[in-house]
Amino acid sequence: MATDALAYQDYVAGRLQWLRRTAYLLCGDWHTADDLVSITLTKLFRRWHRASTLDNIDAYVWRALLNTWLDERRRPWRRERSVAVLPDVAAAVPDPEQRLALLACLDELPPRRRAVLVLRYFCDLSVRDTAEALGCSEGTVKSQASDALDTLRVRLAGAINFEGEPLWT
Repeated sequence: MATDALAYQDYVAGRLQWLRRTAYLLCGDWHTADDLVSITLTKLFRRWHRASTLDNIDAYVWRALLNTWLDERRRPWRRERSVAVLPDVAAAVPDPEQRLALLACLDELPPRRRAVLVLRYFCDLSVRDTAEALGCSEGTVKSQASDALDTLRVRLAGAINFEGEPLWT
């Protein structure tokens, strides 16, 4: 039993920052991302004896994180949006205006499309792995990614920086 706990601690220590960034990209808020990671890691700990025998533990954790995020979005208090609060921005970001514009557009995407973009382009999963993580077909992943990217292109094409030049081409 002690070796299971140590293996769990080692896994979490190696993946914590990655999980937190992934959760942030899904929800767009650091506090909610921390909550999602905490809930996901609790679920993982309860099922660690089974999860640790899987070929791809990361896929299991991605799926648990996605399910946790989708469950949290269904809660009534999560539907409230505050427009006065801006997301935390790291000090080393090259262009905060572009990042905020992109995050705002990501926030407007439906949950499934946003999840596809995060898994495909941030987590660098293949179409097959993304489909497996989301429990859908590869064709669905491709169409959701295509639709999401088209939506982002249209919305970001209208974003103008302070010099009057388009942010995205």
